[in-house]
Amino acid sequence: MEGKVYLVGAGPGDPGLLTIKGRECIVQADVLIYDYLASPALLKYAAADAEKIYVGKKGGDHTLSQDGINDLIAQKALDGNIVTRLKGGDPFIFGRGGEEAEVLISKGIPFEVVPGVTSAIAAPAYAGIPLTHRKFTSNVAFVTGHEDPTKNQSSIDWEALARGIGTLVFLMGVKNLPHIVEHLLAAGKPTDTPVALVRWGTTLRQATVTGNLGNIVEVVAQARLKAPAVIVVGGVVSLRETMQWFENKPLMGKTIVVTRARQQASDLVDQLSALGARCLEYPTIEVAPPDDWQPLDAAIDNLQLYDWLVFTSVNGVKYFFERLFTKGLDVRALGHLKTAVIGPVTKARLADFGIQADILPENYRAESVVEAFTSQSLQGKQVLLPRAKEARAVLPIELEKMGATVDEITTYITQPVSSGAADLVADLQAGKVDLVTFTSSSTVTNFNALLPPDKRRDLLAGIRVASIGPITTETAEKLGFKVDITADTYTIPGLCEAIVSAFQ
Repeated sequence: MEGKVYLVGAGPGDPGLLTIKGRECIVQADVLIYDYLASPALLKYAAADAEKIYVGKKGGDHTLSQDGINDLIAQKALDGNIVTRLKGGDPFIFGRGGEEAEVLISKGIPFEVVPGVTSAIAAPAYAGIPLTHRKFTSNVAFVTGHEDPTKNQSSIDWEALARGIGTLVFLMGVKNLPHIVEHLLAAGKPTDTPVALVRWGTTLRQATVTGNLGNIVEVVAQARLKAPAVIVVGGVVSLRETMQWFENKPLMGKTIVVTRARQQASDLVDQLSALGARCLEYPTIEVAPPDDWQPLDAAIDNLQLYDWLVFTSVNGVKYFFERLFTKGLDVRALGHLKTAVIGPVTKARLADFGIQADILPENYRAESVVEAFTSQSLQGKQVLLPRAKEARAVLPIELEKMGATVDEITTYITQPVSSGAADLVADLQAGKVDLVTFTSSSTVTNFNALLPPDKRRDLLAGIRVASIGPITTETAEKLGFKVDITADTYTIPGLCEAIVSAFQ
């Protein structure tokens, strides 16, 4: 089988800036060879059995030399693999993609180039700096900032850059900033020319410092700004004062721990990320099927006996319908039932199966469901309650007080997850965390179990805690946590709104 190589630009850091074709190349790859600046989030598109090889290079610390990388790409292709070489930014903009292509040509290996969004354009854009603007300049130059300052003669025409180019963008130039500034000033660039450095552009770690050619070296030193960063020189930098947008997000610069089950964390992570937060996913629970399906199977076999079907979570809906379909039935088997749900998300998930809930309480907790049922006659009614094994007892108890017979069936279980405990403790110790989120009592209980008891107080010193609702808050406080934020609306959007309000 003939191999092939895709030289793919991974974009500047924001995973959303990967091209559609670039993602397709990752999906197809037998071997994925990626570097330091390619977002780790892109690896999720790779096949489970794909070989993933890190060949990152940063600040002189090379996992593999460029010649070694070239040989590795070629050999994997010669072995008959589809190879995707994932490079930060664009492979042909200071990415040495041209050198890799030349090696492939010399060995007769077929290849394609998939351009990527270069940080030279994206980082300034995310910092609120348009590289061209008709009031400032109509030309721009991309320049390597990595030129060896000890060379006898520079290969860069500094005088031409200083005189004839309106906007200059230097890549990989943080270490050489004094050298770059010296050459531009010597070539006649005015001292008051605006300058900006954008570090980790387009990511939630983005930081920007501004100054001018006269003071930027000192400003960068005071800010302790390090690579990777893009340097922008020119009048357009002044537009950042009013045009910056990305770094204005309400949670920008905040690092938030998400403890929700990985299968359900995406909503919370996506919403917090959109608000500017950097999320660290440390799931403390995972959702799994029950140990025994027999009780639920028996309930499904006798659906004609029930009057009400009550769902208290999205997971309850998911596992109930999976089992219903496994048994060869469909939603027609539920046609005679009335339904009640806790929360709009559970309502929406039930609607996915074509069923509109008859009861949705105003507040999204078991007590509110009970209150909502006061308008219904439950005397002698049969209620099916498929839910988690560890759920609170208040709902079936109160419904039975109202005259109903409740069959509480374990439809799924939540299990503790401890695989990330060491990394979690390390991040807390390093002071990298601003906030920990809890979305259920089980996330609190299992998070607590991950922390060394004698170090918990110190690990959480100065870190805020946010809870999705009063029941979760009550559990946290019983375990000794100080809860700073409790959502008024017990949903993921409500939790995010409460977090933003607290930080603002």
